[in-house]
Amino acid sequence: MTSREWLAMAVLAAPVAGAAIVCLVPRRLLGRVAIAAAFVSAAAAVSFAAMALATPDQRVLGQWVVVDAAGGLLVGVIGVVGLGSALISPQLLNGSSSSLFAADRADRIYWANLFAFWALLVAVPLAGNLAAAWVAVEATTAASALLVGFSGRTRALEAGWKYLILTSLGLGIALLGILALQAAGSGGLESLAWTSLSHASLDPQIARPAYVLLLAGLAAKIGWAPVHNWLPDAHSEAPAPISALLSAALLPSVLLVAWRSQQALAPAIGARFAGDVLVVFGLLSLAVAIPFLWRPQAWKRLLAYSSLEHMGVIALGIGFGGPLGLAGVAVHIVGHALAKALGFYAALPLLTHEPRAAGHAVGGIGRSQPALGASLGISLGSLAGLPPSPLFVSEVLIVAAGFAADRPWVAGVAVLLLGLGFLGLAHALIETLLGRSTRRDRAHAEGLRPVVALTAVSAISLLCLTGVAAWLPDSAIVAGLLRGLA
Repeated sequence: MTSREWLAMAVLAAPVAGAAIVCLVPRRLLGRVAIAAAFVSAAAAVSFAAMALATPDQRVLGQWVVVDAAGGLLVGVIGVVGLGSALISPQLLNGSSSSLFAADRADRIYWANLFAFWALLVAVPLAGNLAAAWVAVEATTAASALLVGFSGRTRALEAGWKYLILTSLGLGIALLGILALQAAGSGGLESLAWTSLSHASLDPQIARPAYVLLLAGLAAKIGWAPVHNWLPDAHSEAPAPISALLSAALLPSVLLVAWRSQQALAPAIGARFAGDVLVVFGLLSLAVAIPFLWRPQAWKRLLAYSSLEHMGVIALGIGFGGPLGLAGVAVHIVGHALAKALGFYAALPLLTHEPRAAGHAVGGIGRSQPALGASLGISLGSLAGLPPSPLFVSEVLIVAAGFAADRPWVAGVAVLLLGLGFLGLAHALIETLLGRSTRRDRAHAEGLRPVVALTAVSAISLLCLTGVAAWLPDSAIVAGLLRGLA
């Protein structure tokens, strides 16, 4: 194996080792060992991402392992969000009053499943074979469903089952598409390698329905409309660090499988058709999200519905393609991950300060808790696309890509939908920070200090990403994304 493949294996092995270690260490050392394992796993992921993005022309396209710019981008996002979730988890576990598991085992089970989920997330962008990617995505469902219902509350267990059943049904539909592609190919599982699919002589009459089935099935896991129904329940009931991983890491990782499927099958089904399917999912997701963004929502449900919108934006960028579109996709994936993870982390002190936030929209946080209000404001303002948010820049790039791709009507509709989404989130931002408050005290919110530290890091990272977005369309990174699997 090459050095890049060895590093890819190390990225996967680090969280696997973390899961094994937290099962063995004494309970008194569990928290510190888990945090140390998270730092090691994150360091391996960021190193891999830096290598893949610094030299995007030096790719590895094997039958089972792929190392490229798109995979490096997602592995880096998973590493950063995974570390943030690990750092905030002790606050969750120390303040937890209920769990699905016995008190003496709950922490150990939580950490073991978090690292298992992390490892499976990493496996998705590293998979060089569509079948292997499907297996990894399916496996994430089992690990994360247990974490969604971790609190043991009735609503959490219901959300976990809903997530498990709906996404598994969707992946079953995706499997039908995969089986159709394999039957149309000329070999066994090796024919489903990304490089094999991109060079296969597939009958368009078979490949096109198979592609639609594949994306329709993956849509249930990505959270595209109209199969997004599990999103609000799972995100609002899961522990906040797990919600961050679900929204900021899982959704775009599965979307990468759809992206690679589009790249690999474009020669057989036509680039225009492959992009059109993604554009349809993108516009539909934006349109369905808007009514929910305009209604008062509990904080975590609001973040869940914004995930529906942002996964739609990324689908549009991939569907439009070109340097502008893929630059916008790269910026949007990273910016969404940073802002969305921060929003879920801030939910922990928000719920201790205002327990009603678990089920109702709350207001006036900026007046009753200015530091917490700053965290919520940076998260929601960035997600709304309020300048200087990098998501504003990425959306401009993606819309420009639509016009450049000679799709002015589609780009125009996207502008309208994005504008409506912005108004909904901007109203929620104003109400959350400055609206009527049921709390008048300024007592320090419990667990706010680590969130403030993460807010500072996130704010600086978001501003730096905005600056990077200006030169990204002409960069070697975007050239690597455009090259895809060819």
